[in-house]
This record gives sequence, structure tokens and C-alpha cells, in this order.
Amino acid sequence: MSRTQSEIEEAIKKVLEEKVAPMLAMHQGGSELVSYDMESGVATVRFLGTCIGCPMSTLTLKGGVEAEILENVPEVQEVHAEGVDEDAFEFIGEE
Repeated sequence: MSRTQSEIEEAIKKVLEEKVAPMLAMHQGGSELVSYDMESGVATVRFLGTCIGCPMSTLTLKGGVEAEILENVPEVQEVHAEGVDEDAFEFIGEE
């Protein structure tokens, strides 16, 4: 049985609240769900507090927020954040 849009969004919000919020709160930051697109499987979040404009926000997005959401909400295929230039981030070892 597949979940509804609303159920998936609630699952994402729960992950953000229970798993991601404590990590971001250590740096006076936070995040919230902006949208989830069922067709593409893309969730969009918005960083809050000191996470806004932080140079490490791309690493936080991919290594923290996205990792937790993908692990806990199988319907999500990818996570993006408003205002974060993901193309500016290079993983160690990439050329």
C-alpha cells in the first residue's frame, strides 16, 4: 500500500523534527519542509537560523538532512534546499 502525499510529508517533517533538528540546533540552526513532489520524489527544505547562508550548508544538506530523509522515507529520492548552490560542492576525491 502506497502512502498519500500528506502521509509522506508528515513522515519527512517527523524526520526533520526528530533526527535533523537536534543536529542543526547545536549550531543554532534549523530546517523545515517547503514541498514534496510525488512524481519526482524530490523534497525541498528551507534552512533556518544560522544555517541560512552558511558555507557548510551544502555539506549539511547532503551529508545530514538528505541522508536522514532518504534512510527514513523511502518515497524520497532526493532532497534540495532553497538558496543552497549544490553545484558548488565537490566531494572529496572528485575532480
